[in-house]
Amino acid sequence: MLRYLLLIWLCMLPFIGLLSQQNPSAPATSHTPNGPFSLDELQRRNFLFFWELANPVNFQIPDRYPRVDFSSVASTGFGLSAYLVGAERGWITRAQAAERVLKTLEVLKKLPQGPQPSGVAGYKGWFYHFLDNQTALRFKNVELSSIDTGLLMAGVLSCMSYFDHDEPVEKAIRENADFLFRRVEFDWYMNEHHRLSMGWFPERGFLPADWRGYNEAMLLVVMAMGSPTHPIPANAWESWCKPYFRATFKGQDMVNFGPLFGHQYSQCWIDFKGIQDPYMKKMGIDYFENSRRATLANRQYCIDNPLKFKGYGENVWGLTAGDGPDAEMEHNGQRFFAPGYDARGVAIDYQEDDGTIAPTAALASMPFAPEYVLPLAEHLWNRWPVGPYGFFDGYNETFTDLSRSPNAQKGYPFWVDRDYLGIDQGPIVLMIENYRTGLIWNLLKKNPYIVQGLKRAGFKGGWIDSPEAANALKGVVFADGQKARPNKDVPVEPNSFFKRLTYDGAEGQQLLYQLMEPVKKTAGQKYPLVIFLHGSGERGTGNNEQMRNGVHAFCEKNTLKNHPCYLLVPQCPPEEVWGGVSRDWEKVAFNDSTYSPSGKMVIELIDKMLRENPNIDRKRIYITGLSMGGFGTYDLMMRRPDLFAAGLPVCGGADPAFAYKIKNIPIWAFHGRLDDAVYPKYDWQIVEALKKAGSPIKYTEYSTFGHNIWDITYYNPAVLEWLFAQRKK
Repeated sequence: MLRYLLLIWLCMLPFIGLLSQQNPSAPATSHTPNGPFSLDELQRRNFLFFWELANPVNFQIPDRYPRVDFSSVASTGFGLSAYLVGAERGWITRAQAAERVLKTLEVLKKLPQGPQPSGVAGYKGWFYHFLDNQTALRFKNVELSSIDTGLLMAGVLSCMSYFDHDEPVEKAIRENADFLFRRVEFDWYMNEHHRLSMGWFPERGFLPADWRGYNEAMLLVVMAMGSPTHPIPANAWESWCKPYFRATFKGQDMVNFGPLFGHQYSQCWIDFKGIQDPYMKKMGIDYFENSRRATLANRQYCIDNPLKFKGYGENVWGLTAGDGPDAEMEHNGQRFFAPGYDARGVAIDYQEDDGTIAPTAALASMPFAPEYVLPLAEHLWNRWPVGPYGFFDGYNETFTDLSRSPNAQKGYPFWVDRDYLGIDQGPIVLMIENYRTGLIWNLLKKNPYIVQGLKRAGFKGGWIDSPEAANALKGVVFADGQKARPNKDVPVEPNSFFKRLTYDGAEGQQLLYQLMEPVKKTAGQKYPLVIFLHGSGERGTGNNEQMRNGVHAFCEKNTLKNHPCYLLVPQCPPEEVWGGVSRDWEKVAFNDSTYSPSGKMVIELIDKMLRENPNIDRKRIYITGLSMGGFGTYDLMMRRPDLFAAGLPVCGGADPAFAYKIKNIPIWAFHGRLDDAVYPKYDWQIVEALKKAGSPIKYTEYSTFGHNIWDITYYNPAVLEWLFAQRKK
């Protein structure tokens, strides 16, 4: 009762004072009723979220509070580990923690599992993302979630390692935890790339989206490789690492991922400090250092504050997934929408920022940068309202029209979230403890399934090579992961064939690109190289936008099987073009004597690839592009006619005066008769000139189509068959 009275009292106390306009580091209020700051008190309040709010019957943790709609299996995973912290800190006894953990595990074990769409909590060992708060069965039509099950299992394994006493309750905890983990059929979720699907629905099957690249699912993949019953193959780690995007952001050379939770979740449980997989060994750091760099970059972005939000500064920073105002606001003379729950964050290829700071972003980075996080923790404690369970999920000092926001607490001069979120509370508890004692890290260092997964992924050095780690594996029998076969029912997302890279040009500029390589390379075999140039609407800096139109036709099953190739998809920066030196189509259509910077770097990159990949067939280098890329296709062929075996321009054009340069290159051009974005005349004039020069050019014009002809062109099997049949003489 005292807790609820305290919450009401806190919500009724308005801030006194005004926001400082001159000094962003000045407190937002002149008084906050939070009590004196201490790290212990901050951590304890976050712990109480799990200890006090678990359902008294099924012991599942609510997704959020005080609004309680459903429980979250990920929150329950964080809660299981949080109980261990509470026992070590003396907030509860070991016996109390053991009792709560055992009851939670027994419920999870007994909850019904099956393929039916309702009346169950999971299937094949996996659990649904959200469970009904009262019945602990599937909530509405949510997915059977791989990452949320993974976070749940991380909590389960931490309890398995912590409760090691030889007495009935702790023995029962170990047995139940082992059962739950062994029951998860990780291989059932695996696609042909040896990657795990993000989810499954009984109504429609698996999601094509899979877990790859650097994000929060690193822990999940390690566990899948370390499963004693249903492991995935060892090369799954190489497949996971393949799309990593390493680039420098805010002065930090790192593998990029925007929201900070992606750098934190796995490291809540696994200590990556001092151990390296092959990728990190080549990079010269470890994942711990990578997360430190991401933390510093996130902080520096907020200090720079390019969007000029209120409050941001040296001790007010931290962008990650969490709640926001869910409403429009006026900012710098413009209407600006601040979403509700959203994956805020920043990286070289990602910027989601609306003025909302999530305290968990910085606080869960405490082990990575304590010199910056500790001062921030005290500063925010004295600056913002804090409730019985610690900081609320989000704060936005720029958003002041609280009547617009459906989730704002009233009585404050700016937006303060009404809720706490379990998946944001948990990392604060665990990462503060890892900073203070390394408790959770040390527990998982002796868990056989985590050790096995890391070893199979190729991690070496530091604690993973210690006698203690080797001892953790003694007596445990593991299934042969190499025998695991992909589940044919798990689809493959086309983008999963690509890895994201950067090329530093000879003149200091940078070109972003994605690259697909032949899925299975045969020694001694040569493979064609295809260069795909996107249109003007896909320019950018995210190294993603260029994949929207036409590219995935090359990833169709029959094309991959019959025409394995290297596919290079560069991204043109904003305000630049592939060919010529102007954005004006009348000028771009002509082959100017000066390279565009991006076009020049594409040629440089092709030459680099040829030097580094002797299995690329020099007689089968093809170039294609749409719209602006159609102009670029003509332009680059004219600059390097010696390079290309064929060209396939779509809705492009070129200066007919230079037709003689490419008259010997097989070309098939396409246009829409009704195209009012790039007029067909640009193709007519170069096609006519090429025919007069004796070129075997083919030209197809769709009489009833306009500009958007990518799909009917690239997904026509005859078009790609023609392209791959061309060979330089």
